[in-house]
Amino acid sequence: MITIEMGIYLGFAILFIILSVIFILGKGDMLIAGYNTASEGERKKVDISKLRKLMAILSIIVAAFHGLIPFMGSNIIRLVSTCILIVIILIIIILANTWATKK
Repeated sequence: MITIEMGIYLGFAILFIILSVIFILGKGDMLIAGYNTASEGERKKVDISKLRKLMAILSIIVAAFHGLIPFMGSNIIRLVSTCILIVIILIIIILANTWATKK
């Protein structure tokens, strides 16, 4: 039986899947925080295709996390998985500032 909590988490998972598809299709530059407000000179320093790939990967990971939360039994499992998600987000932020820049 689907509860309201499960529906909310699954709804967010679907939204993040849609967002990842948008990034995979090469669109959605305006949805990347920091890139859409950067000046033209700063945008030229960024390899946007690599940045889109990172954002698509991040969106898929967050979608999977939200899709699995309702099925996690204990709060300890949720806490550990949230810590893992935070580490993954930090890694992607580092990659966005190093790997996704033009040399």
